[in-house]
Amino acid sequence: MNLFPIFLKLGGRPCLVVGGGAIAEGKIAGLLEAGAAITVVAPEVRDAVREWSRSARITWIARRFRPTDLEGAFLVVAATSRLEVNDLVFREARKRGILCNVVDDPEHCDFYYPAVLRRGRLQIAISTGGLSPALAQRLRRELEQEISPDYGDWLEELGETRRRMISSPGDANQRRRQLHRLASQESFARFAHRRAAERRSG
Repeated sequence: MNLFPIFLKLGGRPCLVVGGGAIAEGKIAGLLEAGAAITVVAPEVRDAVREWSRSARITWIARRFRPTDLEGAFLVVAATSRLEVNDLVFREARKRGILCNVVDDPEHCDFYYPAVLRRGRLQIAISTGGLSPALAQRLRRELEQEISPDYGDWLEELGETRRRMISSPGDANQRRRQLHRLASQESFARFAHRRAAERRSG
C-alpha cells in the first residue's frame, strides 16, 4: 500500500497515548514538541511523564485504558507491553474513525513514525512503510552528515526574504526565479561561509 506523506499541525489537538513506559515517553515527547493537547492513560508512568503531568503539560489518567478514553481524540498512540490492550485500542479507534499507531506493529497502524532529521524548522522525514525502521534510522544518520545545522538558520533567513518579496509589488515569475536562486546550493555555501567567519571572529 502506498502511503500519503504529510506533516500534521497538531497544535492544540487532543491526542491520546496509552502506556507510560520508555517507548510511550518518546512518543509523548514528540507530541509535546508539536504542541498537541496530550492525555496519557496508564496505571504507572516513567518519571519524565509524571513530571510533565505535575507541570500540567499533559493530563495523566492513572488507570488502565477504557474505550471511552478515545472520545474527542484526534489521534491515538498505543504503546503498552500488552498485545491485547494495544489490539483493543486499535479496534476501538477504528470504530470511531480515529487515527491510530500501535508501536512496533505495522499491521495495526494508520500512520507510521518516520525517522526525522531536524535542522531548526527544516524537517526531513524518512519512512520505510514499517518494513525496516532500522534502514530509516541509518539513512537519517547519513543525511545528518550531509545537511549542516546551519540549514536551520539559513531557512529562517530565506523565509524572511520570501515574506518581504511576496509583500512587495513585482513580476510573479521573476520573483519565483529569484526565490529559487536564493534556495540554491551556491547560496547556502555563501551563507555557511559567512556564518563560519562570524564564529571565528567572535
